[in-house]
Amino acid sequence: MSERLKEQPWKGCVGFIPTKGSNPFLSVFAWRVFERERTARLPTPLTHAIIPVVVGKAVVGRRVGLRLWVLGVLCSVLPDLDVIGFRFGIKYGDFFGHRGFFHSLFFAFAASSVVSVLLFRKMGVFSKKWWFVWGFLFGISVSHGVLDAFTDGGLGIALLSPFDTTRYFAPWRPLSVSPLGAGAIFSSWARKALLSEILWIWVPLTVMLAAAKFWRRMGKEAGGEPDVEAG
Repeated sequence: MSERLKEQPWKGCVGFIPTKGSNPFLSVFAWRVFERERTARLPTPLTHAIIPVVVGKAVVGRRVGLRLWVLGVLCSVLPDLDVIGFRFGIKYGDFFGHRGFFHSLFFAFAASSVVSVLLFRKMGVFSKKWWFVWGFLFGISVSHGVLDAFTDGGLGIALLSPFDTTRYFAPWRPLSVSPLGAGAIFSSWARKALLSEILWIWVPLTVMLAAAKFWRRMGKEAGGEPDVEAG
């Protein structure tokens, strides 16, 4: 085994890293990473939060109500509230640990469904507009766990929880994890993480937004952009 793999075991892993107990060999290193990665938080909250803004402008159009914008931002950062569990003795690799259940597709489905039913029922549950709002919130919620899978630290994302608690990583991980804690915001680690996000997330999103605006401008004569939020 290389010295680099001994020092940073997750660097040599692609695809996924099993949770504790599924493999004795990996488990030894996994729990070392748990303690080491308690201070890491995936992409910065800022990057998670700008995704609904850009996607909303690019896909939905110009007339999106403030409520939908705010809810989109909240859904994009909601999964990271699982770090509160550290204060209550919940370990990184536990079911409700960081990057666990709250980063799963099932949680994204449940959260977006509850929000859509409770706050957008006036537009008619299961109506065309309602499904559009639900799809927007669901996609934004899912984006959090998917982006985290492209980071170079931690133990992966339990995307299929609660049905399968395996922690998954993307085969290619260009994003640097950012530090957790107010004191580390201006550290060199945080700057490195932000630069990687600008290169791999912000730039592609900017290109997508510019392309969408150009496409809309070309199609204005077809009738303009409808308001997708009501109620």
